[in-house]
Amino acid sequence: MARRLSYSARYNHPVEKLYAAQRSRQYWDEMMAGFQMISPHCEVAEFESGDAGMRVVLKQTIGRDQLPALAQTVLMKDMVITREESFGAFHPDKTLGTYTASIPAGPGSLNGKQELFPTETGCTIRKTTEVKVFIPFINGKLEQMMLVNLVDLFRAEAEYAADWVNKNL
Repeated sequence: MARRLSYSARYNHPVEKLYAAQRSRQYWDEMMAGFQMISPHCEVAEFESGDAGMRVVLKQTIGRDQLPALAQTVLMKDMVITREESFGAFHPDKTLGTYTASIPAGPGSLNGKQELFPTETGCTIRKTTEVKVFIPFINGKLEQMMLVNLVDLFRAEAEYAADWVNKNL
C-alpha cells in the first residue's frame, strides 16, 4: 500500500521570482554543487526551459555505506537516484508540475505533483508525493523512512530556493 505526503514551502517572494528560479539552469547547477558536500557525484543530467515550462533531470549517487542499515539490506550497491522535475507554462494563479525519483533496480517508486501559487505574503510551492515499496514485510518501514527523508530534502531545498532568489533575482 502506498504512502502519501503533502508538503508546502512558503516564500516571501512573488510567484514570478520562484518560477524564474526554477527555470534557471544556474539555480539547479548551484544546488547540485551544494549536494556534493554530502554526495560527491551529483549533476544536472538534462535541462530544458522555454515558453511551455521547464524540465530538469538530476542524478545523485549515495554510497551504500551512507545508507541506513534497513536500506543496505535491500540495496547491495551504491544508490543512484535519478530525479525529474517539471513545471508547465507560467500561470499567475497556479502553475502545475510533476516530479519523480527512481533508482535502477530499485524496490519501489516515488511520484508527485507540485503547484506554485501566490499568497498574500509571497507564494507557496505545494508538493504532494506518493511512495510505494514492493518488498513484503519491510515495505511500510522503507516507505516511512523515504517520506521522513523527503521532508528533510524539501525543507533544505526550500531554504536553498529562498536564499538563491535573494542573491540572484
